[in-house]
Amino acid sequence: MNSPRDTFVLRNGYEIPCIGFGTWQSPNDEKTIDAINVAIDAGYRHIDTAAAYDNEEAVGKAIKGLEIPRSEVFVTSKLWNSERGYDTALKAFDQSLKKLGLDYLDLYLIHWPAARGPEDEWQKTNSETWRAFEKLYKDGYVKAIGVSNFKPHHLEALMSESEIDPMVNQIEMHPGFPETETRDFCDLSGILVEAWSPLGSGRVLDDDRLLEIAANYGVTVAQLCIRWILQNGALPLPKSLTPERIRENADVFGFEISKEDMHKINELEQFGMSGLDPDEVTF
Repeated sequence: MNSPRDTFVLRNGYEIPCIGFGTWQSPNDEKTIDAINVAIDAGYRHIDTAAAYDNEEAVGKAIKGLEIPRSEVFVTSKLWNSERGYDTALKAFDQSLKKLGLDYLDLYLIHWPAARGPEDEWQKTNSETWRAFEKLYKDGYVKAIGVSNFKPHHLEALMSESEIDPMVNQIEMHPGFPETETRDFCDLSGILVEAWSPLGSGRVLDDDRLLEIAANYGVTVAQLCIRWILQNGALPLPKSLTPERIRENADVFGFEISKEDMHKINELEQFGMSGLDPDEVTF
């Protein structure tokens, strides 16, 4: 891959740009609109939002104001936990689409799995929610469907009942938290992994080992992290509102991490995690 516009190909043949511009904690105002414009100028063609981010209106305004066609921008949103279930998921999707001011989404994700309480109950909830996603996909309102924060046992239960398997699983992934088990399961199942918090929300940027490796390539630790994710076959979703950092996070195609350094990073002990366990979260 040579630029943020280069793509992974999902199981249904749909193409997804290889770096996404994350908007978590971005405000629902001109700051986010300005940041998206900078991102597009820097080469991004993939914008990631969610109902829970409460900024879909700003994201939609930014996309509407771009000088490039809508078809050239890959847009993702996500269903929040309180809207799980068949009918509620369909209504929530309509609301997100209205806020975004779009006719369709490129990708729609279940934000978190139902995972608490009796196993048969949470499995049923996920299955009913997924059935709504399958309908949205079949009806053409979404070009691809997937999940977020699903571990292998969540995926296995969902896929045992699904007609259409998930195409994407967006999970926390960064140096110090490679999520190897989930990635291996997804790779074997034809599910593309997206990495949220690819910089550990800043928690890994001052690590001396990563600083030393990054210096050998003449790049920042942020650039090293994003490149490491790409070379692990996953899709990074860096987020920033700072123009310089937005451009920097897209500039990761002029170097390649050696096999030796990839191994060093892959084998780092766990650190920098959010602490959000999909089996334990209460929201």
